[in-house]
Amino acid sequence: MKSESRNTADASARKKGSFWKELPVLVVMALALALIVKTFVLQAFYIPSESMENTLLTNDRVLVNKVVYHTRDVERGDVVVFSGTGSWDPAAPAPPPAHPVAAALQWLGTAVGVVPGTKDYIKRVIGVGGDTVACCDVKGRVTVNGVALDESTYLYPGNVPSQNFFTAKVPEGRLWVMGDHRQVSLDSREHTSGPGGGSIPVDQVIGRAFVIIWPLSRATTLSIPETFAQPVGALEGAAPALAGLAGSLPLFWLRRRWLARR
Repeated sequence: MKSESRNTADASARKKGSFWKELPVLVVMALALALIVKTFVLQAFYIPSESMENTLLTNDRVLVNKVVYHTRDVERGDVVVFSGTGSWDPAAPAPPPAHPVAAALQWLGTAVGVVPGTKDYIKRVIGVGGDTVACCDVKGRVTVNGVALDESTYLYPGNVPSQNFFTAKVPEGRLWVMGDHRQVSLDSREHTSGPGGGSIPVDQVIGRAFVIIWPLSRATTLSIPETFAQPVGALEGAAPALAGLAGSLPLFWLRRRWLARR
């Protein structure tokens, strides 16, 4: 009996020893997996300001899809997280802390959306490359290629679409972005003297914010508003041709009637 008890105790000790030996490997594998996911797939971001209210509130956490723009282009209406380095923030980002523990904690805090990135912004895409974004029309609305946007579903209550008038031609490969809380948002309108006339490079977009994950009481998806379903680009270019075709149909019909009577 004593021998069996000793064998059982030895086996238990070996299992415990094996666990502690394997634990560092498991931790390293978990961190490596988290790094891969953060770098290439998904990342949580913390909302530090009021610029996207009431769509996003201060201290909200959103999940950002970093893969989506490898399968489709950035679209008008998308809420995107992007780096301002080289456009809105000409200076290079601050280096990470020298102490490895502090650097690891900063990385972990940024990865889970507790610590905001120092040069990262979140705004709504209003215009893409080739668009002309302007404000305001006779009804005080923002227009894209002459088509007015109905922004009532996401604009902060009581805000006008823009406090100042502007017209901006968005260069190819860049985006015109604005916050939903227009009176406090420092967006493309406030950076017109910078590179791209206030627009930001597409290749600086980190990903699309598609869901609020915290607090749980506000958990919801971030869909593209219906106003951006309008044929903003193609229809404008096709309008003259369509108008010409419509105008020619009566003439064609009259000519056929005249020929038939001869």
